[in-house]
Amino acid sequence: MIHPESVRVLVVDDEEAFRYMLNTLLTAEAYKTDLAADGTEAINKLQQTEYDIVLLDILMPRIDGMEVLKFSKDKWPDTQVIMLTGLQEIQIAVQCIKMDAFDYVMKPYSSDELLSAIERAYERRQLRLENKLMKHELARVTAPTDLIGESMALKGVLDIAQKVAPSDTTVLIQGGSGTGKEVIANFIWKNSPRANKPFIVVNCASIPDTLIESELFGHEKGAFTDAHATKQGIVEIANGGTLLLDEVGDVSPLIQPKLLRFVETGEYRRVGSNTVSHSDVRIISATNKNLVEEVQRGKFREDLFYRLNVITLSVPALRDRREDIPLLADYFLKNRVRMRVQKSLSRAAMRVLLDYDWPGNVRELENVIERAAVLSQGEEIQVDDLALPLTSVATYPDSPYGRALADKLGTPISLKDVERVHIESVLRQLHWNKSATARSLGISLKTLYVKIQQYNIQQE
Repeated sequence: MIHPESVRVLVVDDEEAFRYMLNTLLTAEAYKTDLAADGTEAINKLQQTEYDIVLLDILMPRIDGMEVLKFSKDKWPDTQVIMLTGLQEIQIAVQCIKMDAFDYVMKPYSSDELLSAIERAYERRQLRLENKLMKHELARVTAPTDLIGESMALKGVLDIAQKVAPSDTTVLIQGGSGTGKEVIANFIWKNSPRANKPFIVVNCASIPDTLIESELFGHEKGAFTDAHATKQGIVEIANGGTLLLDEVGDVSPLIQPKLLRFVETGEYRRVGSNTVSHSDVRIISATNKNLVEEVQRGKFREDLFYRLNVITLSVPALRDRREDIPLLADYFLKNRVRMRVQKSLSRAAMRVLLDYDWPGNVRELENVIERAAVLSQGEEIQVDDLALPLTSVATYPDSPYGRALADKLGTPISLKDVERVHIESVLRQLHWNKSATARSLGISLKTLYVKIQQYNIQQE
């Protein structure tokens, strides 16, 4: 149903009496109107404001309606234009429609005829805007799923995901930041019967507590200060599809009871409405928090947790599937980095990637690879090109050099001996790349050379 008070209409006609008549008719119906006396004024107004509907006379001095129509469609293609004319020429009507005018109305016409055309034009505009939103979402989620890896840890998760995909069971995906929880959710959606319906992601952590209810369930006009028009909620738009509640552990305790009701029954109410609506949506949740601990702390409802936690998938950290690092690195170099020359990783650089702990998981690896590919000088990425916070002992505690220093710590040895072992350890782990070593140690390259000479550190 159209709400005229939220629709902005521009009336363009060179006859003052006709503009006055249209303005009176539209304002009586609660439409917001602006008036333009000719094509020049109309173009000026179109440059300043985006209108929902334009009522446009064809015959005007200097700049006629056809030129204004072309300008409007070039600048605001979703604005619907209704042409008004007393000319009974089929050729002009056909030309207007070819230029994407919504309708061609002959003078004189009845009020009901014009108001009906405006309603239909506004409905067309809303459909086009909603289709753009959905196409944007679908374009995002129909991108490659990037499920790269052959590790048993990843295959175990995908095996469960494959089995649960055909059902409508709620799924909770747990894992650290950057592990690929949304990718797993995408995989479930693509392998489900709802794959031809919307897949919409809501990041619960990025929406303020005061707005998340409105985002999820929508609101009625006047429900709160900024509610100037009725708005559909995400659960309504996603009807028939799949909804991913990303970072669900951050949902406000005030919203959790309403979310629980929706998960259980599919029922919801727009903010400011007493009408109960229903939406058929499959719920997938994702979080990097330990929801069991959140329940124990009283931060998360236990009944909501059990409703979301019918099936749990734990996405492994990258450090727990290191054998996938070469595959991921190769994929990112070939598919995410657009370079004239295809680059590769040196053996030393790959060794560093394999030994690094990856607190940011796959997302961090992707960023490191992209940066290294862009900044590296040659066709092969070297250790010095990797922007990693490397420290030998902390990063490689199981290496013989890390153990050598660990064995000496706490014993009666001088700080110089500790420094010597530490510098030599970092040099060995970075394959004697002095620039990378200096950066890791937080000293200048000149200082490193002085230390190497002072401690007589020699490369084997």
